[in-house]
Amino acid sequence: MRVVFMGTPDFSVPALRRLIEEHEVVCVYTREPKPAGRGNHLSKTPVHLLAEEHQIEVRTPKSLRSEEEQQKFAALKADVAVVAAYGLILPKPILEAYPYGCLNIHASLLPRWRGAAPIQRAIEAGDKQSGVTIMQVAEGLDTGDMLLKGAVDITPDMNGEMLHDALSVMGAELIARVLKDIKSYSPTMQNEAEACYAQKLTKEECLLDLHQPVSVLYDKIRAFSPFPAMYFEYGGERFKVLRAEYDDRPVACGQIVSDAENLWLGCKDGTLRVQEIQRQGKRAMPTAELLRGFHFDFIN
Repeated sequence: MRVVFMGTPDFSVPALRRLIEEHEVVCVYTREPKPAGRGNHLSKTPVHLLAEEHQIEVRTPKSLRSEEEQQKFAALKADVAVVAAYGLILPKPILEAYPYGCLNIHASLLPRWRGAAPIQRAIEAGDKQSGVTIMQVAEGLDTGDMLLKGAVDITPDMNGEMLHDALSVMGAELIARVLKDIKSYSPTMQNEAEACYAQKLTKEECLLDLHQPVSVLYDKIRAFSPFPAMYFEYGGERFKVLRAEYDDRPVACGQIVSDAENLWLGCKDGTLRVQEIQRQGKRAMPTAELLRGFHFDFIN
């Protein structure tokens, strides 16, 4: 099939790689390069770099709302567009440009967790399963008909990065299955009564509120690790908590206690021991390693 691919981050790369192997990818759409690093050099997206590696045309429009961009898109005369975490709204002329429309690789078991951060929100909510849905893109937010689903168990020690990687690989496999015999898949409508939304992550919600239940904080730490990461502040610095476990040490709610090797967080109804931490401007490390050269006084 002639395929246009539309994606941006690391999540999208396995799917693009699979489509390059099995189909004719005629063009790739991704977000424009952005300044990054100390020198503010323009940094291309992971999808952009992979497309260039395979000599595929790359387009980085700021919007697809103009008639000119829509005509350029239609002129590619593809059979289908595959979307994976692209980041731009697709107007109706884009959705209707090709015979099989636009298919989205969405990282949740729709209609649960429509929206911007389905991976993190599933772990944060304590869900036992997540997955990938291949869906027909519609004008609403992740409201289109579903073609195929795949599920992944969320284990107690799984964090956001682990689930992201598992769903990224699964998404590549599922879209390959759909495109191999697309006419055999019957679209299924989503049940609106079961829909919920994965709101975009904010910096404000990453500040540890130790007056919450221990299970809530445990799930938040896993969900937001390694990015954007839950954190607390001490001595004017930010310390990201990347991994923690339940602990039976009694620590008062709202307090942080440390000794030479351990750091404990006192929550509403229990205690967490921090296993991995990242001091502001430093690399992530086991907590015991940080405490060999840094001391926390008692924090109220």
